[in-house]
Amino acid sequence: MDPLARIVGRLRQLNAAADELSRAAETDPSLPERVGRVYTMIGAHDRAAPLFRRAVALMPTDANAHYSLGAALVFLGEFDEARAHLKRAVELEPRHFAAWYSLVTLEAQTAASNHLEALQAQFAGPDPDGLRTLHIGHALAKTYEDLGDYETAFDWLVKAKAERRKKANYSSVGEAATFAAAQAAAGYGKGKGFGTDEPIFIVGMPRSGTTLVEAIVSAHPDVAAGGELGLIPVLAQHFSGGADRPLLSAANFTGLADVDLNTFGRAYLEATRPVSGKSPRFLDKTTIDALYAGFILRALPNAKVICLRRDPMDSIVSYFRHMFFAWPHVYPSIYDLTHAAEHYVRFHALADHWRETLPADRYREQSYEALVADQEGQSREILEFLNLPFDQGVLSFHDRDNVVSTASAVQVRQPVYGSAVGRWKRYGDRLQPALEVLQKAGLA
Repeated sequence: MDPLARIVGRLRQLNAAADELSRAAETDPSLPERVGRVYTMIGAHDRAAPLFRRAVALMPTDANAHYSLGAALVFLGEFDEARAHLKRAVELEPRHFAAWYSLVTLEAQTAASNHLEALQAQFAGPDPDGLRTLHIGHALAKTYEDLGDYETAFDWLVKAKAERRKKANYSSVGEAATFAAAQAAAGYGKGKGFGTDEPIFIVGMPRSGTTLVEAIVSAHPDVAAGGELGLIPVLAQHFSGGADRPLLSAANFTGLADVDLNTFGRAYLEATRPVSGKSPRFLDKTTIDALYAGFILRALPNAKVICLRRDPMDSIVSYFRHMFFAWPHVYPSIYDLTHAAEHYVRFHALADHWRETLPADRYREQSYEALVADQEGQSREILEFLNLPFDQGVLSFHDRDNVVSTASAVQVRQPVYGSAVGRWKRYGDRLQPALEVLQKAGLA
């Protein structure tokens, strides 16, 4: 199959394959969990959950089946049942680190009810790929945060990321070159872009409020939530001839200089059809598309881009606190606080550039702090920017019975809250390396 056709058809092919295997799973007991995992790959947790239920019914003592069902139910907002299956997973397999992490993330830890002893016992020992210590260390950090001991929590974050940091292959010089190439790509491409107004891109630093904006806007009846589609970097890699390069190589941007903009934009829209085809507008919440904002508005000149901005230190801490399940991914700077701060400084400069140079009717900068301080006022402004009529449902987005396919699935089931504003101040002197990076950049 032609490489471009494979990229464009990936979501459709995964859907079709999973649907076909789902029918076979009705008679083959070995299939339900495997088919469910295919659905989770495309964010279809509502279709995955029934298959995981069947897997649990067929294999009631299988820890992975209980974990898979519990994880899917979290995305569906069915927290009580999710908790029960996650607890069952760790009862069946006490060293199931993924289940432990999900369980601790799902419920608040208290002095009277926590898993510190079990988690600390599992952290020690060799961990060649860093996966166990990443999960368990983050679970310990979450526990200590819940207990109000933020400095100890931060120490566990550092320990959690230590093994992956060795393998992350972060390069300050390489990242600087990528950001410079991303800025230059705003002038690249030949011809006219593809003139659809369907896509709405929500971009920014991870954990900067992008999922909150997605939840608000997708509560509008004319908008579908596509989740983190990740298509723009993959298409850029293809059209720049960089199939063997990392997704965020600087060459993947410079290689777009002569690309046909209409072809690129049309390929993107066609690739989204399994999630975008039934609504007038759809959301793509791929945060790293912040680097592509200028080029996106060349290839899709009628699209809209909303870029989240947040207090510098809160941005860095929230980014550093985050855990990516996939490996490799496009954020190698997340495993070291100084690297995380350097990444923020580059994002800050690029976002400033986009604000000053991109058309205001296509690119909107959204303050996280302003949104949590005035949800209705900011929501109205966002919908006006998107040329959408106001709908009262966007103010009660947390009450919707929908699938949330991102790491913030628990948080966005709650009303807007401001407790994360100024969170960085709780960590004391542990954040000094990040402050020094901001001071050097004139941003402290």
